[in-house]
Amino acid sequence: MAHLRCDFFAETLSLSTSMTVLLPQRTTTQVGMAGVTVEGPPPVLYLLHGLSDDDTIWLRRTSIERYVSPLGLAVIMPQVHRSFYTDEAYGGRYWTFLSEELPELVSSLFRVSDRREDTFVAGLSMGGYGALKWALRQPERFAAAASLSGALHVAGPRSARLRPEDPRLFERCFGDREVAGSPDDLLALVHGADPARLPSLYVCCGTEDQLVDDTLLFADAARARGIPLTTGFGPGAHDWAYWDARIQDVVAWLPLGTPA
Repeated sequence: MAHLRCDFFAETLSLSTSMTVLLPQRTTTQVGMAGVTVEGPPPVLYLLHGLSDDDTIWLRRTSIERYVSPLGLAVIMPQVHRSFYTDEAYGGRYWTFLSEELPELVSSLFRVSDRREDTFVAGLSMGGYGALKWALRQPERFAAAASLSGALHVAGPRSARLRPEDPRLFERCFGDREVAGSPDDLLALVHGADPARLPSLYVCCGTEDQLVDDTLLFADAARARGIPLTTGFGPGAHDWAYWDARIQDVVAWLPLGTPA
């Protein structure tokens, strides 16, 4: 695969930022890893980072390149800092950047598919929240969305565990407005969703993870609304050993066509 670190200016953020990109490349003599492509523009996975990480982290902590190389799948990993993929009350317009500017920029810079059936999103922890928020708010964009150990109930009291070293994190992101019932509340988005319009959804979390109750709550809310949901719960903590294993499950679950 081709690996690019793309530094660019984001108009919605009024600053320079970056994304890490993997693009399919057909190879026949590479030792230890096959590289394939598909006919036409390749499908694309937007892969979102967690609270303490950046756009390089998936490549540094997992073997994501090795997992997607045989599939002809492009991967876009954007940098959003500690924004909760939100238009921050005191900060940047990261939701607008993610949901509007980034896909347009990706289409203009790289030869990837823009068809719904070829577009996917996934993330871990804060990124799991971002992935499902994006899919629930813009279901017409994605064929599938996945959360790994997601912070899926930011309106709940357990969200305080996410910010012990940054006590004003949610104040900076959400201001003094009520998150419950808002477009940043995943449970409210599930309640108002049309199951027939949603992409395929996948959530998983380790049973030793402090966020497992939030993932279970989201799964229960989705099922109560009649939303089909693939789930994975089993041993695991909030760490890269778990995420490296589960991202393989997510990639295998994606509704991809057969590479050329």
